[in-house]
Amino acid sequence: MNLKIFGILVCIFLLSAICLAEETEYFDWKGSKLYASKNYTDALTYFDKAITQDPGYIDAWIHKGDTEKVLKDYNGSIQSYNSALKIDGKKVAAWSGITEDYITLKNYANASIAAAKVTELDNKTKANWLKEGNLLQLQGMYNESTAKYDGALALDPKYTDALYKKGLSLMVLGRYADAGTLFNQTVTIDTQYKQAYVAKGMAMEAAGEYSEAQKAYDAALQIDPAYAQALIGKMHVLLALKKPQEAMEIFVKL
Repeated sequence: MNLKIFGILVCIFLLSAICLAEETEYFDWKGSKLYASKNYTDALTYFDKAITQDPGYIDAWIHKGDTEKVLKDYNGSIQSYNSALKIDGKKVAAWSGITEDYITLKNYANASIAAAKVTELDNKTKANWLKEGNLLQLQGMYNESTAKYDGALALDPKYTDALYKKGLSLMVLGRYADAGTLFNQTVTIDTQYKQAYVAKGMAMEAAGEYSEAQKAYDAALQIDPAYAQALIGKMHVLLALKKPQEAMEIFVKL
């Protein structure tokens, strides 16, 4: 073959490849714009076009998974994220997307597996440790969950959500004093954390410290006078303190 003709063919090939790549990026960009405007059905069409053009274009797979999630096609979304992971098994966005899909499907075992991968790949983000702990807690794996909360607290000792959630796990494990300490730390950092006051009340109540429990429930009610969990907790404590009249005054308001 004439070298000149060969050179022309090579140039045509390279130009075609560049054009195809640019077209793929355009399809993904167009899909992202439609997604941002909440036109999810049309966005999905463009992500599919990008993938058809280049099955190895990982962003399009992830964007497709995100769109399918919004459209409540969770199994389809998981498949799209898995396709992205076949291209790059360390893509955090794909593992995060799978985690959220499984949480929505209440498949906490598989959600935990995906969440653990997210933490492994991005162990400097405290929210990843917290989510992994929460998923373990939902499965009744309380000892295991505390280790994940410790991971979050190693990054931020004042992370109130991790302090609170670790306290809940310890309370279920019967470690009421340790749980109470964590709840105290939580409300010291965030005085408006009403859930921590209620949890403290429950821990004190379980330990038979009813007066302290009432104080904790009252603190929650100062933040939110209609907080049902605090009202119910206080009612139980008043009954334990032999104050049925005050307890009934709460009961009739529930």
